[in-house]
Amino acid sequence: MPAGTPRALRADAARNFDKIVRSARAVFAEHGPDASLDEVARRAGVGIATLFRRFPDKGVLLRAVLDQQFSEQVLPAVERADRDDDVRRGLTQVWEAALSSAAEAYNVLTAARGAGVLTPGVGDRFFDALTPLIERGQREGVVRDDLVPEDLRRLMTMLVSVLWTMDRGEDGWRRYVALVLDGLSPVAARPLPCEAPALRRPEA
Repeated sequence: MPAGTPRALRADAARNFDKIVRSARAVFAEHGPDASLDEVARRAGVGIATLFRRFPDKGVLLRAVLDQQFSEQVLPAVERADRDDDVRRGLTQVWEAALSSAAEAYNVLTAARGAGVLTPGVGDRFFDALTPLIERGQREGVVRDDLVPEDLRRLMTMLVSVLWTMDRGEDGWRRYVALVLDGLSPVAARPLPCEAPALRRPEA
């Protein structure tokens, strides 16, 4: 097939996309949230014009990095948990995978927060994957019945915020994952004082 055919171009574009995103993960990890996009392009072996053609601003690139990291590090844990007979063990592995991934991507998350990328919708893939596992836990009596989707989003936000209170590389977040998971258990659970407030969405 000639190199200029549409299929070849699509394959080349897909390879460039992947190279840029992987390079961005490495560059942000090494240089911090203010890492240079020129360095990302250089590391990926593409021109800066190619980078901007695929990612018109830093926020779009950071979102792609977060999506890739979720697909590779968190989604497999969700899929394993779905097959696990012990739903509590599966939930523990999922939450630990999510926080471990967030801790690894500390610089990316810091940059994403600064770029306004960490909007309520950024976690939709995680919560869409997690919800069936939570519902299964409720059916099996290992997750409290009054837990609702709004609670899950806030709890995850709380757990991620723990990262900003520790030195990078510490794994003290595991303590708070354990505390949250104990709070999800119906054992000795008391009625919650009010319904979950509606999630605020940023104004357009």
